[in-house]
Amino acid sequence: MHTDTRIYVAGHRGLVGSAIVRQLRAAGHDNLLLRTHAELDLTDGNATRDFFAQERPECVFLAAARVGGIQANQRYPADFVRDNLLIQTNVIHEAWRAGVQRLLFLGSSCIYPRLAPQPMQESDLLTGPLEPTNRPYALAKIAGIEMCWSYNRQHGTRFLAAMPTNLYGPGDNHDLDNSHVIPALLRKFHEARVLGRSSVTVWGSGEPRREFMHSDDMAGACVFLMNLPETTFDALLGSDEAITGRFEPPLINVGVGHDISIRELAETVREVTGYQGEIVYDRSKPDGTPRKLMDVSCLNALGFQASVSLREGLRRTLADAPYACAQASPA
Repeated sequence: MHTDTRIYVAGHRGLVGSAIVRQLRAAGHDNLLLRTHAELDLTDGNATRDFFAQERPECVFLAAARVGGIQANQRYPADFVRDNLLIQTNVIHEAWRAGVQRLLFLGSSCIYPRLAPQPMQESDLLTGPLEPTNRPYALAKIAGIEMCWSYNRQHGTRFLAAMPTNLYGPGDNHDLDNSHVIPALLRKFHEARVLGRSSVTVWGSGEPRREFMHSDDMAGACVFLMNLPETTFDALLGSDEAITGRFEPPLINVGVGHDISIRELAETVREVTGYQGEIVYDRSKPDGTPRKLMDVSCLNALGFQASVSLREGLRRTLADAPYACAQASPA
């Protein structure tokens, strides 16, 4: 991408989208096409078509999605599958119609089977049952991968799907009813410290293991992938299985390559927030997938590695949180 390339970042106010915008601007890109949800509802096919016809973006980062933690996924399964299918269908189709040169579709590690071998490789896609607590969201994202693959095969597009591990960072959703584990824990422990509570309750047993990547690292990986040389980028775009006999979707994992238990995470959050009370694990709540560790050997081989440590990333995220401002402990 050149600095004057017309780049559309769908979902630019979200966790990943906002980080991508920061990365692009820092690299000198000044021709960014940005629309809020109020300005452009991507679930509206006609509005999406009009936008692409008028603006003609050359590159697209598809970071727009309905996202949330276990509780939100269980409470609103129809919303998660419907909205995500609509958003990606409209954007991918109109990107093809508008002649977009490169598109990066962002999914999630939950596309892989619940009991997939660890670490999870791109070839593990569709090899087993999904985690029930977020199956609607996962199925929508799998459909997005298939859309990129199908458009590449039928129309010669250059659409790539990047599957990030669990993400966190500035601009995250800290609503306790709908957020992912890191923002939820940061808020719980911070407020417990401020209010002098004797204990903090964490969902589940604390035994599942998760991999966490800071949004700035994720954004760096996205921009890195979209800037790959033509032949290198094209090699990631999958193959026609009917011709090659190989299952090669246009898919690449994005992560840090190591994980920790939720118990270890909770203890680290307690230290970062300066909370000194007890941690209580509510085993009546679901644990979700036992382990989700990404195999990022393909991304690393291309020349990208994450650089933000978990502790440093937690400090940055807490400092940016609306309820905490800059009150994080110097621990």
